[in-house]
Amino acid sequence: MSTRAESDVLVVRRLLPVPRQRVFAAWLDPESLARWMCPGQMTRATAEVDARVGGKFLIVMHHGDLSHEHRGEYLVIEPPSLLSFTWISAATDHQPTVVTVELQERGGGTELTLTHQRLPRARIGAHRSGWTDIVRKLEVELTASK
Repeated sequence: MSTRAESDVLVVRRLLPVPRQRVFAAWLDPESLARWMCPGQMTRATAEVDARVGGKFLIVMHHGDLSHEHRGEYLVIEPPSLLSFTWISAATDHQPTVVTVELQERGGGTELTLTHQRLPRARIGAHRSGWTDIVRKLEVELTASK
């Protein structure tokens, strides 16, 4: 896995040993999202998804008594290779940012490239850590349910 940040852009890459159709589906299934969209110290999440272009989502990450809401709207949904959505939370200063997930077939697996744009510079490090952990947990979820 690799990560890099340039100005307001963060990129996370990971090779997942599962077909890209399964990886793509995991991003739009609220039950799946709730299991792996828990970075760092987050203990659980809840998710609501309207999986269509223009549809909205709400992901609430929980840690103890604290809850962190993440909202957005789907901009592009092109199964099984491309997903793009806005991402708005306290960690983006409540400003819309854009996340793009690209999935390429690599052998029997999938290369996932997540690009997060328009981030406040001061928040790039926290997002790098969060997305890296989320993608790791996505892999754990998908490989455990092969």
